[in-house]
Amino acid sequence: MKKLLRNTLRSSFVQRAVGVLAAEYLRLVWRTNKFTLDPPDVYAQVEPQLPAIFAFWHGQHFLTPFIKNQNKASYRAKVLISRHRDGEFNAIAAERLGIGTIRGSGDHGGAFHRKGGVGAFKEMVRTLQTGCNVALTADVPKRSRVAGLGIIMLARESGRPIMPFAMATSRFVRLKNWDRTTINLPFGRGALVGIKEIHVPADADAATMEALRQELEETLNEATRRAYAQLGRPGPEDA
Repeated sequence: MKKLLRNTLRSSFVQRAVGVLAAEYLRLVWRTNKFTLDPPDVYAQVEPQLPAIFAFWHGQHFLTPFIKNQNKASYRAKVLISRHRDGEFNAIAAERLGIGTIRGSGDHGGAFHRKGGVGAFKEMVRTLQTGCNVALTADVPKRSRVAGLGIIMLARESGRPIMPFAMATSRFVRLKNWDRTTINLPFGRGALVGIKEIHVPADADAATMEALRQELEETLNEATRRAYAQLGRPGPEDA
């Protein structure tokens, strides 16, 4: 029975169906939640610095495809998605929502050689060079709210700024897993918070990169805390 279920979930038909349904559900959530921006002119501040690396916490990422501003060409983006079979659903959903995909490993303590990480890193650099934004989770896998050095390395190599941000809704279901995944629900209020950008010098040494990694971690935590506070709801760190 387990083998049958596993094979069914791996079928291209089921993966596409789940991906399409997920995308349309997220579109419903976006359209039925009234979002506020913090700061109110966040798009005006971000626009001159594009292309950029958009960073967010794992488990808080489902609405991030909608960060693009009125489908402006300058906000076109590709998102890093795992090559794991579960990533197929996410890739199909992202592409249906107008986001390109880069398949490969996330940060494993800077060990990009794992699971196609080297190729994915090079593709992210090339993507930024073409003027397209890159979006990815900042966490080290299976270590919630701990930013990895990978995203700092990407910013140093590409010369593009990191834009940490958080999106939250007033109605949600929070799972009790490693990243406290938040399933956003429709018919509520939302908040998008982007505090500041982070620049990594091309000649940044190990100490500088570690300091910027900590700054990214603190900024993402503060953005997440602020987003939930604006909605009067507990953040994932309080779960």
